[in-house]
Amino acid sequence: MTALVLASSSPYRRALLARLRLPFDWRAPAVDERPRPGESPPDLARRLATAKAAAVASTLTAGLVIGSDQVAVNAGRTLGKPGSRAAAIEQLTAASGRAVLFHTAVCVLDAANGTRHSALVPCTVYFRELDPAAIANYVDTEQPLDCAGSFKAEGLGIVLFERIVGDDPTALTGLPLIALTDLLRAAGCDVLAQLPAEP
Repeated sequence: MTALVLASSSPYRRALLARLRLPFDWRAPAVDERPRPGESPPDLARRLATAKAAAVASTLTAGLVIGSDQVAVNAGRTLGKPGSRAAAIEQLTAASGRAVLFHTAVCVLDAANGTRHSALVPCTVYFRELDPAAIANYVDTEQPLDCAGSFKAEGLGIVLFERIVGDDPTALTGLPLIALTDLLRAAGCDVLAQLPAEP
């Protein structure tokens, strides 16, 4: 069985990867996530996904390393993880009644030979008109302070949306599993073929 390593300390990405039912390890990559001057959000997401995979792969002799990164954009402004209640409320207030675009990149890097496969999966979230009390109540209830965009789509955050437009709903949570499955297959790891046989 191909060894898989997730280059992320994110519990959300670990939970998503676990859905594929393959054993994997995870390691936190040491990567500077600051954007470069003039770097577009899609390019930033691609570069960081690859950099995270490469940082972890450099410590291994074999295995497929999965790196992923997400950059959210609202009206030309890049949204990071809020980190505080006030910042989360500010992000959601700015998103109210608007469309926010999420660029999620994923990279699979073979630690043995440096071969890599990558993809970028966009997803647009259309927010409902949200009043200040509803925003504050949501933030206080779910505490989405470590999530770009200040919501947890896999939880209560879904009530903030009118609709989601994209090819892969898991991209919004930070690891696009449809694209990842294709990338793993290209790297020689067919998910269904790797599953243990039932007794």
